[in-house]
Amino acid sequence: MTDDPAGDGWSTMTLITIGVIFLLLVFSAFFSSSETALTAASRARLHSLEQRGNRRAALVNSLRAHMERVIGAILLGNNLVNITASALATSVLISIFGETGVVYATVAMTVLVLIFGEILPKTIAINNPDRVAIAVGPIMRIIVFAFSPLTRVVQILVNALLRLFGARIRTEIGREQAEEELRGAIDLHLTAAADDAAEVRHAGAMLHSILDLDAVTVEDIMVHRRSVAMIDVSEPPAVVVDQVLASQFTRLPLFENEPDNIIGLLHVKALLRAVRTEGVHVDKIDLKALAAVPWFIPNTTSLLDQLQAFRSRREHFAIVVDEYGALMGIVTLEDILEEIVGQIDDEHDVHVSGVRRLPDGTYEIDGSVTIRDLNREFGWRLPDDEASTVAGLVLYEARRIPSVGQVFVFHGFRFQVVERQRNQITRLRVTPAPEPVAASA
Repeated sequence: MTDDPAGDGWSTMTLITIGVIFLLLVFSAFFSSSETALTAASRARLHSLEQRGNRRAALVNSLRAHMERVIGAILLGNNLVNITASALATSVLISIFGETGVVYATVAMTVLVLIFGEILPKTIAINNPDRVAIAVGPIMRIIVFAFSPLTRVVQILVNALLRLFGARIRTEIGREQAEEELRGAIDLHLTAAADDAAEVRHAGAMLHSILDLDAVTVEDIMVHRRSVAMIDVSEPPAVVVDQVLASQFTRLPLFENEPDNIIGLLHVKALLRAVRTEGVHVDKIDLKALAAVPWFIPNTTSLLDQLQAFRSRREHFAIVVDEYGALMGIVTLEDILEEIVGQIDDEHDVHVSGVRRLPDGTYEIDGSVTIRDLNREFGWRLPDDEASTVAGLVLYEARRIPSVGQVFVFHGFRFQVVERQRNQITRLRVTPAPEPVAASA
């Protein structure tokens, strides 16, 4: 009696074995797709889904928090099913073709595992990582729990070998790596949205500016003391009122004897209240009594720290001093916001860019224009580590005070001194480097 009614060597047991092989290939595809999906799924999107109450997303996030266990379980399961499938295929083909069945089994299982157990499932998973990860999450949790005793033993052995060779395992990324990853994600999305509206690129620039707040100091964006409008407290109150009315600012520093001696901060509203109270007797106004206590900050304060200080103190105005307490300039909340979103103009602003483009493609630039503004406006890459203004950059690179008409070339730009007042460069002509032209064949 025989199990082979057809008489062609394909017994019932052989057919069952072939069915088991294909079932094992399905398991192999599941493990391969799970590995790809769980590693490629977007951390940000899954976190957002979890915050909105998606339980499967929360499950996937919990699995990713212990990724070494997940990978161990996947590799253990994948190797188990692949090796078992190969052994069964070898057994079947040997029973049919004899010793040459080993060759046939090797070739057949290599092709089947490569296509159906690796490439096809991983291709599907890499194109839909979030959906596949959410779909396989519940099953993977069961598998990880079932294989946990074995994976823990394997992990202990792996850690011991790594320590033996002096390698260290770091399960969490550091602050710098996290920031670089965020910057890379912003650049990646900006590249993908290159054909979209300009507001997408502007949003990306703002995100980069936010990330730079901790690396930029108030000295880089402050209004220099030469450009600060200040009030001499020794002036008659009537003259001060005229000066305040002629100014575009609502807060003005008060100094006594010399500009470095700031004794208070005069707010226009406080002055107007005093004028209304005194009426025609403006000379009776006591400016010192009206002035608020000035807030002094060191020039090395980062914009992030200063922004938080503005919020906590509920103030918008600070006076910047150097290490010796000398006045350097002022910084406002608006200055920091402009560093993020760009220039903010209102109906009282006098917009003076300090940059004029000439017909020949060069730029006439005031020496006080900041390098950061130029880089942001024109996409240049002038360094701002050693100097904050374009005049300061020329002085730093030249290592001397240049004369009018002198020309310097550095960082791919041509700088010509157009105007100088005493030892200060007040105007420059800047020529950007020409775009590279591809050589013709």
